[in-house]
Amino acid sequence: MSLRQEKISSLVKETLSLIFLEKITDPQLGLVTITSAKVTPDLKIAKVYLSVYEKEKRKYALEHIESMKGYIRSELAKRVSLRITPELHFYIDDTQDYVEKMNKIFSSIKNDNNKTDENI
Repeated sequence: MSLRQEKISSLVKETLSLIFLEKITDPQLGLVTITSAKVTPDLKIAKVYLSVYEKEKRKYALEHIESMKGYIRSELAKRVSLRITPELHFYIDDTQDYVEKMNKIFSSIKNDNNKTDENI
């Protein structure tokens, strides 16, 4: 990723975080945070990854945010001065799920090792 892409990705992430904090006030969404944003090399598309604290609200949150995509993009355009405001594509960031899964695996391995040590 080029330095320009990295800077614009960071700017998009920070600005969208502020927009979500200030403008998106639907209590049904729960806690939603922007975990990362990555712009394409031509800077026309931004992939925005969201973390939704309550797992059961993920589908609703993604659908609701998708329905507000035009509004969010217009707010982004007002706040950042780019020649082209990138088109926003939202995705659920499931990194936390992966971390939890790995922790369970490590915990079960550790417990199995403890049981083996006790039997020796």
